[in-house]
Amino acid sequence: MLQVRNLHACIGDKEILKGINLDIRDGETHAIMGPNGSGKSTLSAVLVGNPLYEVTEGEITFNGKDLLSMKPEDRAREGLFLSFQYPVEIPGVSMTNFMRAAINAKREYQGLEPLNASEFLRLMREKRKVVELDSRLAHRSVNEGFSGGEKKRNEIFQMAMLEPKLAILDETDSGLDVDAMRIVADGVNKMHTPETSTIVITHYERLLEMIRPQVVHVLYQGRIVRTAGPELAKEIETRGYDWIKNEANG
Repeated sequence: MLQVRNLHACIGDKEILKGINLDIRDGETHAIMGPNGSGKSTLSAVLVGNPLYEVTEGEITFNGKDLLSMKPEDRAREGLFLSFQYPVEIPGVSMTNFMRAAINAKREYQGLEPLNASEFLRLMREKRKVVELDSRLAHRSVNEGFSGGEKKRNEIFQMAMLEPKLAILDETDSGLDVDAMRIVADGVNKMHTPETSTIVITHYERLLEMIRPQVVHVLYQGRIVRTAGPELAKEIETRGYDWIKNEANG
């Protein structure tokens, strides 16, 4: 599904990614961990086409297509989804109108007819149940006045509506209590299929006990310095990152 080769990226004159190599196949869940400032959020931003970041070297292929040649909106229509660490509020734009526009834009890109009002509302009701989203929130402006947990839950609701091929969760567990984290994790797990994949960016092994990755990567100073199974996350939880830093610098 996703192949990243020798990816270098910078913001301004500061290089952040310094040669990322990553392969994700259909149906896989990968976790990316690492200390603050290691490049985790930069990697997610580059994948979805954030214009603040410049790719200076390397290539990214998504389902056989050159991802770097695509506009951000076309990457989304191809099936990439990013759940933001800090979801933004969009005052004056209702969730209903926002999601209907997004879904029908994707359907148009795929050559499908737009959903009519009744079809769309039926889909909303179905997907709200996945993340236990209060119906009142779904009819308010996007994230306006939402708590931190409600914003994160709303992100997963949007993911359920759009049904992406590759979902990137950028520290979705940040600021969540145990109950909210469980609801978010359950929603992600319910949406997983053999054809869809997930990248979970997190500091904490507790989320990975709920969303179980097959592969865990450690990102440090712009490079993936260690890759292993889920036992790596448990080791980081116990030992921290210093031992990995020492190995990488040794």
